[in-house]
Amino acid sequence: MARKWTRYPKRTFYAFVAPWAIGFLLLTAAPMVYGFVVSLTNFDGSSPRFKWVGLANYIELFSDSDVWAALLRTLGFAALVVPLTVGGSLGLAVLINRRLRAVGLWRTVFFLPSVVPVVAMAIMWKLVFNKDSGILNAILGTVGVDRIAWLIDPMVFYSLIILMLWGLGGGMIIMLAALQGVPAELEEAAIVDGAGRWTVFRHVTIPMISPILFFQLVTGVITALQVFVQPLLLTNSSGISAAGGVPDSTTLYMVQVYQEFFLSNRFGYGSAMLWIFFIIILGLTLVLLRSSRSWVYYEVDTEAESEGAKR
Repeated sequence: MARKWTRYPKRTFYAFVAPWAIGFLLLTAAPMVYGFVVSLTNFDGSSPRFKWVGLANYIELFSDSDVWAALLRTLGFAALVVPLTVGGSLGLAVLINRRLRAVGLWRTVFFLPSVVPVVAMAIMWKLVFNKDSGILNAILGTVGVDRIAWLIDPMVFYSLIILMLWGLGGGMIIMLAALQGVPAELEEAAIVDGAGRWTVFRHVTIPMISPILFFQLVTGVITALQVFVQPLLLTNSSGISAAGGVPDSTTLYMVQVYQEFFLSNRFGYGSAMLWIFFIIILGLTLVLLRSSRSWVYYEVDTEAESEGAKR
């Protein structure tokens, strides 16, 4: 006998959402409010005596050449890393999606680097890029290439990009799931109509997986802009003082924030930098969301559904 539908009281709903709501209030909302209040002071992180300075930190921030240089450097870094990451993940997914021998082994090989802890990965690549004893220079030396100083300016910037591309396996798995969700009938119909493999991929496969590409693009931009541990440990591994030895080309925005907090003890100024960065990331995300209307294909028209719901 089928069980009769039971309407649960409202308190059941609130009981289920309470853990998330409490966690959000205590671990997200409250720290954000506290950070904003601190950004309006000259708090140094330890002294109980601090003064309310209002918007002075924000005004100083807009005239700080070091902050602007770090921000522009971070935007350039993201502009290089995100397309390479999304394109590389898609390329690996297309390769693995083919009928290859030992395909499970290849999936494991490509995915394994993405589960390595960030700290271990940065230290490992620091050893790989070492000018005197690194394996990369040893390999290049076998073909007659002189030793390259990978960990100093300007080469350290490209070393950081290589490090970031090492973990393409996580995005590959998501792309692979998207490719396997594309209806085979659509691709076969296009081939029957005379379309080539590239045409099918461009005009059938890409539109069908465009929501996943959009997801990877948004998360990739947010992740790339907030990169911090990798540039910090790639050239140093000596704790808090390491931030002072980061080369200029890898002093990204979050590294600059770290320096303001723990080298200059300017917690108020650092908090102001974080709030400005939050607004920048939010703005870029909204721009990407707005642009998605012209190139992301959904099988269900979300705008029509929302209008219908309003009616």
